[in-house]
Amino acid sequence: MRAAPTILHLDMDAFFAAAEQASKPSLRGKPVVVGGLGPRGVVATASYEARRFGVHSAMPMGQARRLAPNAAYLVPRFAFYRAISGQVMELLGRLSPLVEPLSLDEAFVDLEAGGVADDSAGAREAGERLRRDILTTTGLTGSVGLAGSKMLAKIASEEAKPDGLVLIEPGTERELLGPRSVRIIPGVGPATGEHLRRAGIGTVAEVVEAGEDELVRLLGRAHGTSLYAMALGRDDRPVVAERDAKSVSVEDTFDVDLHDRLRIRLEVERLAERCVARLRGSGHSGRTIVLKVRRYDFSTLTRSETLRGPTDDPVVVRDAAARLLDLVDTTGGVRLLGVGVSGLADYTQEDLFAQAEAEAVAEAEAGAEAAADATAVAEAGTEAAERAAETGPQAPAAAPPAATETAERHWAPGNDVRHAVYGPGWVQGSGVGRVTVRFEEPCSAPGRVRTFVVGDPDLEPADPLPLVPGGATVSTA
Repeated sequence: MRAAPTILHLDMDAFFAAAEQASKPSLRGKPVVVGGLGPRGVVATASYEARRFGVHSAMPMGQARRLAPNAAYLVPRFAFYRAISGQVMELLGRLSPLVEPLSLDEAFVDLEAGGVADDSAGAREAGERLRRDILTTTGLTGSVGLAGSKMLAKIASEEAKPDGLVLIEPGTERELLGPRSVRIIPGVGPATGEHLRRAGIGTVAEVVEAGEDELVRLLGRAHGTSLYAMALGRDDRPVVAERDAKSVSVEDTFDVDLHDRLRIRLEVERLAERCVARLRGSGHSGRTIVLKVRRYDFSTLTRSETLRGPTDDPVVVRDAAARLLDLVDTTGGVRLLGVGVSGLADYTQEDLFAQAEAEAVAEAEAGAEAAADATAVAEAGTEAAERAAETGPQAPAAAPPAATETAERHWAPGNDVRHAVYGPGWVQGSGVGRVTVRFEEPCSAPGRVRTFVVGDPDLEPADPLPLVPGGATVSTA
């Protein structure tokens, strides 16, 4: 524990929804919900106006629509959010070389390492200056917590929401935490909280009264010891400037369970290519390919294959994911598919040779298997060969038509567009061959709404406009 509150925790306020409101004047002050819009979509972020109706993150989108039927429901624009996050992280980097990002909208900063604060007054001044700079640069607000430890700084930023600053003076931790619910301590989720409640422990003060031995008996040594230390306000975790990525993955939840085996395979191949694009974007290669399948009954299966050397080759990852799919029973339907790569490393020349060797071995094995299969087919006779031909790979035409899906994605609610006559705007909705657009800019008054046919040649997708005059232009290309 530090003697001064020089650990800062920043948490942007309702980040995704606030970014949408800032870029769309007609939505300011109104309930906005960002997330997956399909029947199985979930809420990523809800604006504070939407939260008054009970909408919160991780809630099923169908439930959110019932609670707030008049809210604006938009798809996430992650490239847009990442660009804004980059501006915020740059401001944090000016405070200290020790910045630990936790997500796009959240980070710890060691003010002492940056030499900008060594006491309460300096820390408060740095926090207030940061909040002003974020507002000026992005037009958005963030909440700041300051304390002598990471745990308390995060608790302080929660207390500061929205758009505030809370500083916890070292030495006041026990008094502050005592009457609070045990759920305020990081790592205490609903299950642990309920387990403690049944044991008569509901507040942080009651955790301290129970003692470390009792907590170890209830929760196990690692969790019990950690919980007792945090209840006393003890947290000596340092701010870590860089966290090495452990894996890269992508996944999709489908509105309707997939039953067709060919369609499932095509989706796996598509996910593998997206995963490799993200892998390359992060400057990594990886050795272990992971397939995730959630079936119709919510049971989740994972299968993995480790290569001889790291790769960022889309063909290698796609083929490995397809082999893993062959090990999974998809009878009954599939509701979610995911492809990931772990065992990450920086790509080096040695990796290329290792991968080439792995591919050569794989090709040799595949050749041997093909020869064995050919012999087996010949021995089985013409009837078996015909059955093998009938059940072999089918033409891609069996996949569901992509034109409608492309059109829906193309004009997803919230996405930016530009019209040759009316200028920049954003999609309010689409369907039945029509797309409705509101024409406005971040710094304009609320704009007018117009409707066009989906194929209107004057209407095309566009990059988001900067949120503030002179701000950075965001490219989603």
